[in-house]
Amino acid sequence: MTSAPEDVMRLLKARPRLLAVGEPTHGDNNLLTLRNLLWKHLVEHEGYRTIALESDCLRALTVDDYVTTGVGDLGDVVRNGFSHEWGHYQGNHELVRWMRSYNDGRPPGEQVRFAGFDGPLEITAAASPRPILAALAESTGTLAPDMDRLLGDDERWTNPAAMMDPSQSVGRSPEAKELRLLADDLAARVAMQPRPDERARLYARTATGLLRYHYWMADSSPDRLSWLLGIRDSMMADNLRALADRGPTFAYGHNSHLQRGRSSMRMGGRPLEWWGAGSLVDAELGTGYAFVATAVGTIHEHGVPAPPPDTVEGHLYAFPQDQLVTGARDLPGARRESPWYGYAPLDPARLAGVDGVVFVRDVTPIAGASARTGPQ
Repeated sequence: MTSAPEDVMRLLKARPRLLAVGEPTHGDNNLLTLRNLLWKHLVEHEGYRTIALESDCLRALTVDDYVTTGVGDLGDVVRNGFSHEWGHYQGNHELVRWMRSYNDGRPPGEQVRFAGFDGPLEITAAASPRPILAALAESTGTLAPDMDRLLGDDERWTNPAAMMDPSQSVGRSPEAKELRLLADDLAARVAMQPRPDERARLYARTATGLLRYHYWMADSSPDRLSWLLGIRDSMMADNLRALADRGPTFAYGHNSHLQRGRSSMRMGGRPLEWWGAGSLVDAELGTGYAFVATAVGTIHEHGVPAPPPDTVEGHLYAFPQDQLVTGARDLPGARRESPWYGYAPLDPARLAGVDGVVFVRDVTPIAGASARTGPQ
């Protein structure tokens, strides 16, 4: 048991192609600072060159362009290059600033890269497919004269009422079905190339995944929400696999997306289960995938007090250090109950699938930023 974030690597038998570190809540100063310290160590001492965050994979291209070329203004880049309102977080500003500074003067092969592994999805809505279909058509040199007619107004696609009311979704309209065929044909054009451009492949999988997501938004069956969660994580998994193929990648997001085993949550008053991105990637990469969970002691701002001593977090809270890095499988303790919906404690039943735990004694949510909670 140590207190240095870089000691995460000592818990692993070998350097994984994809190192995933999860967090139990979003929007915390201490967690983002810890993430940034670990990322710097991975770059400077372990050969990692890509960081992937639980953020829109398309908007992240703006950040990647900035850190690799310096084009743009830092404030604008962070504001527009993150989804989920995460451009407000100071830790993300510091991350992008450091990456640009690191890359300055380095040749492309030695630069660090930024990526998002989420789809163009918010918890309350999904994006219009217009921008991604246009980008995909352009990348394949294809004219799609009927695309604007089929899409109609973007507001039809982004209507937040469609998240909980399938009758408000246009995802199963005749026009949407034609767009799915168009996206499939455009994706096939990418796949038929012997060495397709990396961004073209990103556009292809995002366009088909987004239209699939809209299709299931229009579903009225009891399994609708589980389908949506599963589709979203399958899109995340596709992005993570592609990034791991590029080279050693550090992924950072919610524990529920990156953990091994089935994920669960309550939404719309119902318990939901689905296979998260971590499970899907782990099944393919095997020892090339490692998952380290983050646990916390208190979140006083949201009424989360010191953990009971008989819980996993309570065992770790008994140590005086502000942060700890430890193995997971032999940690004692019961499961903690969270008084706040935005925080998910460790589940002792899942520790066998966790390669390590980073424990942060006290967290301090960012003042003025809206709390993005749960597996956003």
